Amino acid sequence: VQLQASGGGLVQAGGSLRLSCAASGLTFSSVVTGWFRQGSGEEREFVTGISRSGGSPKYADSVKGRFTISRDSAKNTVYLQMNSLKPEDTAVYYCATKRSFSSFSLPMSPHEYTYWGQGTQVTVSS
Repeated sequence: VQLQASGGGLVQAGGSLRLSCAASGLTFSSVVTGWFRQGSGEEREFVTGISRSGGSPKYADSVKGRFTISRDSAKNTVYLQMNSLKPEDTAVYYCATKRSFSSFSLPMSPHEYTYWGQGTQVTVSS
């Protein structure tokens, strides 16, 4: 299994970015997928996630209303659309997956996820 995250970059506050997570060796409809981020000197934190069913994604309070997770089954890719970016969104963003028997399970702890992408840097300037 390989996850390839891309789409990060430098953007001004208020701007937008779309991150992509492409997978090989699995299909996203068979796993739980999460986006996490880790700022400098900080612990990795949950940003958003989508269950196998694809319904009712979860979002961290800090990104609700600004970030949207989506999944394109044809391209086997998960996206993270980030709007109204703030300097505090600056971090390395990771996509991660875990296999689950449940169609609706969606854990928020990074320790529960098995496969990780390499991370993509997002920097938001003020």
